Amino acid sequence: MSKICDVYEEFNRYIYHLCLKLTRNPLEAEDLMQEVWVKVVRNQKQVEQVDHVKAWLTTITMNTFRDRYRKNVRRSKYVMNQPETLDVPILELVPNNEVSTEEQIEKVVITKIVQEKMKQLDSIYQKTLWYFYVEQYSLAEISNLMKVSIGTVKSRLFRAKQRLKEILMSDNNLVDVVVPV
Repeated sequence: MSKICDVYEEFNRYIYHLCLKLTRNPLEAEDLMQEVWVKVVRNQKQVEQVDHVKAWLTTITMNTFRDRYRKNVRRSKYVMNQPETLDVPILELVPNNEVSTEEQIEKVVITKIVQEKMKQLDSIYQKTLWYFYVEQYSLAEISNLMKVSIGTVKSRLFRAKQRLKEILMSDNNLVDVVVPV
């Protein structure tokens, strides 16, 4: 248990500030942070196996925030009209500033283009990208689902993103839209 206490002592303030940044509300941040630490304690055996504890905690925090946000969105009456194929990362849906209609349309168009190009990937890469970016599963969850190691999931994600970028860049109609990174 001392390992968990050490992790808590070292990263408690960081997690709180991350929660505050995500929720923009001190009370919600505290609730979110508490939920995160409950998950950490439940998975304390994993703490000793994790190489980068801060990254691991960040992932847990982000996933917990996304889960909470999804629950709130599901309860919202406005979601009923959302197209089911919209696979924009959940954090992009968090209100920041007013988004113009043009930006919303552009986002939907780009999403459809990316979905079409994803169909050109091998199915294993399609699934990996889908689980990670659309379903918002963690690397560990994808590892369990696909019955492969986390390292394999990371490799597949990397290769899938590289291949998708190549596919997008090779489309002459999209060269001006796709920004090489």
